[in-house]
Amino acid sequence: MILYEYPCNERVRTFLRVESLFKRLFYFTEGADSYMHQVAIATLFDLLDVTERSDLRGMVLQDLERQRAALAALREHPQVSADMLDKMLAEIHDISSALASQGRSGQELRNNEWLSSLRGRLVVPGGYSPVDMPSFYGWQMQSVAKRQSDIAGWSACFMPLFNALSLILRILRGAGDTTEQVATDGSYQEMLGGKSFQLLRVWVNEKYEVFPEMSANKYVILVRFSRHDGEQKPLTVKENISFTIARCNVG
Repeated sequence: MILYEYPCNERVRTFLRVESLFKRLFYFTEGADSYMHQVAIATLFDLLDVTERSDLRGMVLQDLERQRAALAALREHPQVSADMLDKMLAEIHDISSALASQGRSGQELRNNEWLSSLRGRLVVPGGYSPVDMPSFYGWQMQSVAKRQSDIAGWSACFMPLFNALSLILRILRGAGDTTEQVATDGSYQEMLGGKSFQLLRVWVNEKYEVFPEMSANKYVILVRFSRHDGEQKPLTVKENISFTIARCNVG
């Protein structure tokens, strides 16, 4: 099964984008090839760009507080485990406190002169070449363990943000009501009657060789399945597609 996710607001869209950057950072850091580590460093700079263009830290802290309030309201619910709830609230508190006490995310990287010069070369095509950055080429020639250690150290300033985002999305994804559905002639529509969601998750069997195009507001959810033609252009399918959908919302 292939999972596709659709954010129903810009805040969740931003969170998913940043999550994808962290996945890319960790994946390429774990590699041994120097070119993989070059991508990891470029991803660190992408994270810096994101935190500079928006108050991502403030958005995450606000969302943690909303989730804390929503979970706390469940304390009197008879079907909710008090121990599990207390554990989750404690985790939110610890992660929120770590992020709040950090200050501006990524400031340590901005203060690193060598990384700042390297970041400036990124905008130049081929700017990472040994001709333009012999110091970077020399770093690439160091041992794998040394390079991985350096990247892990540079990434450390983003870990409070990563932990907070991971918790937010874990809670949100866990709050979905999962159902099995069929898209008749490749299309599925569900009327909501004013109820809004934050995230849609769709699983579809790879045998169909399709992908969903989703949209949602407080009135309706639309899912249309398409597949690529020989030139990778999306073509709407006209067959029944069985799939699983989760509508996720917290608070």
